[in-house]
Amino acid sequence: MMKLSSLVVFFFIFPIAFAQLRVGFYSQTCPQAETIVRNLVRQRFAADPTVTAALLRMHFHDCFVNGCDASLLIDGTSSEKAAGPNGSVREFGLIDQIKTQLEAACPSRVSCADIVTLATRDSVSLAGGPSYSIATGRRDGLVSNMANVNLPGPTISVSGAVSFFTNKGLNVFDAVALLGAHTVGQGNCGLFNDRITNFQGTGRPDPSMDPALVSSLRNTCANSASAALDQSTPLRFDNQFFKQIRKRRGVLQVDQRLASDRQTRGIVARYANNNAYFKRQFVRAMVKMGAVDVLTGRAGQIRRNCRRLN
Repeated sequence: MMKLSSLVVFFFIFPIAFAQLRVGFYSQTCPQAETIVRNLVRQRFAADPTVTAALLRMHFHDCFVNGCDASLLIDGTSSEKAAGPNGSVREFGLIDQIKTQLEAACPSRVSCADIVTLATRDSVSLAGGPSYSIATGRRDGLVSNMANVNLPGPTISVSGAVSFFTNKGLNVFDAVALLGAHTVGQGNCGLFNDRITNFQGTGRPDPSMDPALVSSLRNTCANSASAALDQSTPLRFDNQFFKQIRKRRGVLQVDQRLASDRQTRGIVARYANNNAYFKRQFVRAMVKMGAVDVLTGRAGQIRRNCRRLN
């Protein structure tokens, strides 16, 4: 059986991208690159373990708009970063810190897009998730426009969510696995307030939510602006999220729908019943997502500062 640490890419999925991305891309030009990223992520995780959720969100939001090209990192009043769905993305300072060290060690060699990809991978492992190899060699995009940001919200239907992923070359198993990253996620109370107070104008909570969770979330949101999307093991990357949504304890509406929708409920059950299987599927999905519409070769650039074009 193949170990997660040796799992590389499936070259038949995105043949052009995978032909130019490869594991160990910086082994000659910046051999310490992955170690620098890993050490700085470890330091940040020790100070704040929610960095895993933050980096996963950053990586997803970057890859699903113009591909994994670090266009999300660019500052500007009309850049992707300024779009509403990206208002909650954070840890740009950590990416800056990593980039500064990499530029000192290997000037103009390591892309910001690869930094985000590697940092996310390392943060998942630190939270108890899988350790895996991932190909590098991405280059940074030259365009960042908030008008291009069209990301799904928490009330999207399951079919809409799955279509969002399949339109990028992923499948339903990938979609459910990637949504499983909510196992370490945090949600702003405004994203689900209607579910615990006045669902669809009924004046009552969402009947599909466990009443005990309704009460708990009301208490949490009375004292905090956000709540854990996995109320069981909120800082640990595991399959508890899937077990929770099968018990009607999904915080976001789309999460809860995964457990009951005919298209996804069987996959949810499989992930809930087998943590190792979920983690294997998550790795496959992350590797595939990390190759979505990437720039390689001479396309794009290697930014010296991740927040602006050279």
